[in-house]
Amino acid sequence: MVMGSHIVVGIRQFFEQIGELSFFFGRFLREAVKPPFEFSELLHQCYNVGNRSLPLVGITGFIIGLVLTLQTRPTLEEFGAVSWMPNMVGISIIREIGPVIVALICAGRIASGMGAELGSMRVTEQIDAMEVSGTNPFKYLVVTRIIATTMMIPILTIFGDVLALYGSFLVENFKGNVSFQLYFNQVFDALSFGDLVPAIIKSFFFGMAIGLVGCFKGYNCKKGTVGVGVAANTAVVMASMFIFILDFIAVFISDIFYDL
Repeated sequence: MVMGSHIVVGIRQFFEQIGELSFFFGRFLREAVKPPFEFSELLHQCYNVGNRSLPLVGITGFIIGLVLTLQTRPTLEEFGAVSWMPNMVGISIIREIGPVIVALICAGRIASGMGAELGSMRVTEQIDAMEVSGTNPFKYLVVTRIIATTMMIPILTIFGDVLALYGSFLVENFKGNVSFQLYFNQVFDALSFGDLVPAIIKSFFFGMAIGLVGCFKGYNCKKGTVGVGVAANTAVVMASMFIFILDFIAVFISDIFYDL
């Protein structure tokens, strides 16, 4: 009986969170198109989100390319299909692995950082002080961060994809003596417009989800230092969940268009 009540409370809290997040997103849409615009803060956030994430995204993408090729090559050798390696790796990374892995990495780094940063500002009453001084804290703190993640995640995805393909090429060059030109000619021959565009489009939505959840959790942080930790932790969990849901929706819609 107690377990059942806990489940009911958990489900109710989940839907309450979704409702609050929807209102938060609606406020973001209203504030984003209303002047004045905080261009200098937006550039600063783009630097924080994009430039500071490059090393982590680059190393992760490079290692994914290496590991995927090393793990797949023996199986393809058994069937005499090693020549299909560039095609398989290119399609896998561009369509699915690259966007999702980069988004999850950025969810761990960016969403938690935003949740902790805005949560600390809420706990120390800096956001309240901004409201009293006549500044719009939502536009300055939230809108700039969400737009920055929406813009930067697709760029980071492309960067991670390139390094993943280069890591895969190094394995093929070492194991099979495949030239750079031959490898990437096969990769680009296997890819089509329908592979690139959906991957980039869903990266924009991943970025928006990461920024939205991180800012939502931090901006509505509960009082006390414990609330800051909870905001950072739940931001990562919720952002990761949204990434998987959005990825499923994107794949489902892409599959419908492929059938047409």
